[in-house]
Parts: sequence; structure tokens; C-alpha cells
Amino acid sequence: MFEKRRPGAVLFDRDGTLIRDVPYNGDPGLVEPMPGAVEAVARLRRAEVPVAVVTNQSGVAKGLLSADDMDQVNARVEELLGPFDAWAICVHDDADGCTCRKPAPGLVIRAAAILDVSPRDCVVVGDIGRDMDAARAAGARGILVPTKQTRREEIEQAAEVADDLTDVVERVLSDMDGPGLAVSAPWARALGWSRW
Repeated sequence: MFEKRRPGAVLFDRDGTLIRDVPYNGDPGLVEPMPGAVEAVARLRRAEVPVAVVTNQSGVAKGLLSADDMDQVNARVEELLGPFDAWAICVHDDADGCTCRKPAPGLVIRAAAILDVSPRDCVVVGDIGRDMDAARAAGARGILVPTKQTRREEIEQAAEVADDLTDVVERVLSDMDGPGLAVSAPWARALGWSRW
């Protein structure tokens, strides 16, 4: 169990967590925020908690969309949800054997490095077991927000399960009452999106 303390950052999965999951989406017009996403991310920003996105985008490796298509979708995400302090994106497929694709910890570690915080001080929010496995492998706290696509065993194996993104933010902000980390990373935006 993780001790209650101010998080260094909250790292969100993209598809199925921040926005509705449209498989291999390369069309910004199809981007639709998940219920409560806009408000949840805004509350974290107001509390000065850095927010980032950690996302697998194997459609690029499969040739189903281009890197430019993906970048346009990500730009639309930021239009709707506001700017994120960091993006860590894996464009590999499962067979590539990379260390970044969730459930490997690479994206969590990379996002934490961009934000200059320890992965152990991060909260990873996602909708499937891969997200929770990546959090666990990086030493981060994982919070699962199940959707209709989340398998029962993924829910049962998750260390922490929230009802929705509003619940996630309530949990994270309630942990900030005690002593914590002073975190500010306004320079992170200048680094752009980290794509492996």
C-alpha cells in the first residue's frame, strides 16, 4: 500500500481513460473526452499537480496510421483537455520487444524523467491491466478506472480501483493534506512529445 503523500505527477493513459477508445484512431474529429475527464484534469492543474499522458500507439508500427495522424489526434486531445506537462508515447508493436510499451515500465519512467520526479511519486491512471502492470513495474501507484472493455480479472488484480476520473482526483487530492513534494515543471512543455 502506498503512503498518502502529494503525488509528483498523475500520468494518464489516453484511450479509454482520457478519451473514448477508437481503435487505431488517426482522425482528430473522432476524439471525445471520457465523462469527467475535462474537469478531473483541470482540478489537478489547479492543485498544481503535473499531468502527463503515457500511451501505447501500436497503430503507427502496424501502418494503420502515421505519426503525423497520431500527433494530430494528440493535439486535439490538448485542445479539448488543455495542455499536458509531458507525453510519453510508444509507437511499437508487441512483437518489437521494446522496454517502453505497457505493460513494460518505460513510458512511466520516461514521463517521470521529463517531469523531473521519481516514478515512485507518480500515480498512473488507466483502464486496463497493462496500465496497472506498467505502474507496478515502475514502482508507481496505479489506479484502475474500469470501462466495459476492462476484463474482470484486470479489476480483481488491480491494487486500487476507482469509480471514475472524479473519484481518482478525489483520492489524489485527499492525499495532499500531509507533507509532500513541492513540484513544478513549467519547462516540461518545451520538450514536446516524447515518442520512442
